[in-house]
Amino acid sequence: MDWLQAVLLAILQGLTEFLPISSSAHLILPSQILGWVEQGLAFDVAVHVGSLAAVLIYFRREVADMIAAWFSWVFKGEKSANGRLAWAVLWGTIPVGLVGIVFSYFKIVDNYLRTTEVIAATTILFALVLWWADSQAKQQRDEHSIKVKDIIFIGCAQALALIPGTSRSGITMTAALMMGLTRTAAARFSFLLSIPAIVLPGGLKSYELATSGMPVDWGLIALGAGVSAIAALTCIHYFLILLDRVGFKPFIYYRLLLGVVLIWIIKQG
Repeated sequence: MDWLQAVLLAILQGLTEFLPISSSAHLILPSQILGWVEQGLAFDVAVHVGSLAAVLIYFRREVADMIAAWFSWVFKGEKSANGRLAWAVLWGTIPVGLVGIVFSYFKIVDNYLRTTEVIAATTILFALVLWWADSQAKQQRDEHSIKVKDIIFIGCAQALALIPGTSRSGITMTAALMMGLTRTAAARFSFLLSIPAIVLPGGLKSYELATSGMPVDWGLIALGAGVSAIAALTCIHYFLILLDRVGFKPFIYYRLLLGVVLIWIIKQG
């Protein structure tokens, strides 16, 4: 991988990690259309670290308040809206963690699901589900009003994102809309939920990298992490600004178009 490819892939990862358009669907396109080689484990870890840094920077005040409120809840019994939100993020991560362990042990994704056919199908299917959820959404609640049933539903929906092409951000926003959250609240909760969702697999990949003994191009790694962080930070900022103005329809149309492109690639191959 050369420097230009690294920059383009890092931008792609940073943008698609948080938009409801599926990062896995986009990351196969360079190899399918341009013939680029796979980005590799080290670079994959780097761009995910960049994405994680972006969401932590953008929501630094919220995260700090949630951590403080959670400790006050656990050790002092002081319940609060921020403490409830912290619990929601923690409990909402359990389904994807459990399903991820099973998928990883049996190598379900690598052996059966990481195909262009699956990604094309899920890209289109979950675009239609998002369209339905957005058109039917009551949009009456913010993220601090999340209850147990919301956590279970959104958490289980996030587990579906282990299927390539689903989009973690897309499916969690879809589920949050179904539970009555506003578009902005759905997006904000999805971004907060992404923190442990990135940390857990990122930690596993980091361990695999550390024990693999493979050589690492640290310059390329630093570039990927930095560019991914800038792209993701920009994406989060403008997505939240534009969401109430344009809604999800542009992303739904884009997903449908992307699905058609992937089907075309399949037919060509």
